[in-house]
Amino acid sequence: MNNYNLFFLKCFIILIGIILIGRITHIQLIDSSYSLAANNNIVKKNIVDAYRGLIYDRNKKLLVYNEPIFNIMVIPKEVTALDTNNFCTTFRIPKEYLIARLKEASDYSSFKPSIVLSLIEQDTLAYTQEKFYNFPGFFIEAKTKRGYVYENLSNVLGYIGKIGKRQLQKDTSHYYELGDFLGISGLEQQYESILRGKKGLQYKIVDVHGEENGSFNEGEHDESPVPGEDIITTIDIDLQNYAEKLMKNKIGSVVAIEPSTGEILAMVSAPSYSPKTLSGKSFSDNYQILSQDTLYPLFNRALMAMYRPGSVFKILQALIGLQEGLITPQTTFYCNQTLIGCHSHIKTLDLTGAITNSCNPYFFQVFKKIITDDDNNAYSKNRYEQTKIGLENWVRYAKNFGFGSSLGIDLPNEKRGMIPNSAFYDKAYNNREWKFSNIFSIAIGEGENLVVPLQMANFAATIANKGYFYLPHLIKPTQKTHTLEKYHTKHTTFVDSTHFRTVIEAMRLVVAKGTGFRANIIGLDVCGKTGTIQNKDSPSHSNFIAFAPKNTPQIAVSVYVENAGEGARAAASISGLIIEKYLKKEKAKLFLENYVLKGQFLDDNKSNNKKRID
Repeated sequence: MNNYNLFFLKCFIILIGIILIGRITHIQLIDSSYSLAANNNIVKKNIVDAYRGLIYDRNKKLLVYNEPIFNIMVIPKEVTALDTNNFCTTFRIPKEYLIARLKEASDYSSFKPSIVLSLIEQDTLAYTQEKFYNFPGFFIEAKTKRGYVYENLSNVLGYIGKIGKRQLQKDTSHYYELGDFLGISGLEQQYESILRGKKGLQYKIVDVHGEENGSFNEGEHDESPVPGEDIITTIDIDLQNYAEKLMKNKIGSVVAIEPSTGEILAMVSAPSYSPKTLSGKSFSDNYQILSQDTLYPLFNRALMAMYRPGSVFKILQALIGLQEGLITPQTTFYCNQTLIGCHSHIKTLDLTGAITNSCNPYFFQVFKKIITDDDNNAYSKNRYEQTKIGLENWVRYAKNFGFGSSLGIDLPNEKRGMIPNSAFYDKAYNNREWKFSNIFSIAIGEGENLVVPLQMANFAATIANKGYFYLPHLIKPTQKTHTLEKYHTKHTTFVDSTHFRTVIEAMRLVVAKGTGFRANIIGLDVCGKTGTIQNKDSPSHSNFIAFAPKNTPQIAVSVYVENAGEGARAAASISGLIIEKYLKKEKAKLFLENYVLKGQFLDDNKSNNKKRID
């Protein structure tokens, strides 16, 4: 080896030595993580849960808060000479229960903590806390449960629950531990990542008896938890409470929207339950009771129930017919009941009169023009092909209004509804030919149409806005939710705003003089449309959409009451009361409140001995 190579070898050895000395110095003097590992036998790492974010209504009224609660935890490898009889007597649990929990804990991990007893109230814990020195390996973990100011809004708020093993396996963020709580439904689930915050860490020195003797390195390695972000909902809790009061002992839904923003003011699914039912130690028992209830209180009808739209869809037919130039406001049709049944009214009507009186034959003929364009044969001379082309054009309009697909509300499990297209009927008729006479019931909102109550409220808001809408949503923008730009994007329909003016005037007459008279409010120009949705073997569903005031709309409403008969009774009455309550507040007269609370709408139908009015 020449001197040149020998020199470089010496330099290399010296360099390695410098690196090793520097690394040892760093470990001993600067980086305490190795010291922490060396002292692991006397240092315990505690995970500190973050406080979950609070939830408020649009007026900053508190809806959901946190209450302290405690778990008794165990680390199996640290359990020594456990006196099971003493433990079970102290904590008042069966011996079999303790043995089962300890086995589960060992199966999960000998080194990680597991829950032995959960959701213990503070007063219950007080008399046992001083006895923990008798039970090495066991310790108290502070948690919180959700507390609720009001008994309502459960289907919107949702609930939190303990994470399951399958969910834990799917947690790619590695945020959760066994026994942690997370949002299971509603806003709690939708905004889990915002509400949960960030966990903290504490390193404690523990003696041989398991007693904590202060922080390790004076807390140098501790990390403080970051509380979850509070969220402000768009809900008006006073209106929500009133709407739930009106829907008591009924099955159905109410959705109220602020048309100018798409903000949801109230969302009711009836029957419902108190959110307190699914918070705390009785969660499992109460959940089982609710899930087995044949009225399905856990089912959010406002988002998940699908109904035929009924006569409310006559408004859609009118708008499409006007935009396509197939009718004008002055177009008249004779109420020809050989085409389709109807109720008693003036026989020849223009468009305004047809909407006001909810004339079935009129909209049968409007829909026929939309589908077949009889006057011009514009689509095709083949009547089957012509029907398919016309239907696809109608579907294009319907979907443009938000029907047939989920709107994208910030809640889980929203249903799409269904707008039947040519492919649907091809499949239904097994690829045999079909034509207008096979699908005409769509004209009056019957047949194969299916809509979700949220979509109908959005439809009312779209009409109120004369042709545009913002996606319905439940959260006001905050530091972390301001990026939800989709809720602040205007969606414009294919129908010119001038055509909406004709329809709006007709809807005003529906309430002032027509089938929706029970929604009329003195001093307010309410616009609405009734719907009576037929059921083959049971009473009809009552449906109504409305908005007010006519010229400066502040609220749009959709109401469904199942098996309550005519839309003119239950749904129209509830809509009127909700609008009056919201716009007039303490000055509201609420004349029909007792009528609605009594809820005998079918008896009312019989006592009046009148034909059905839509």
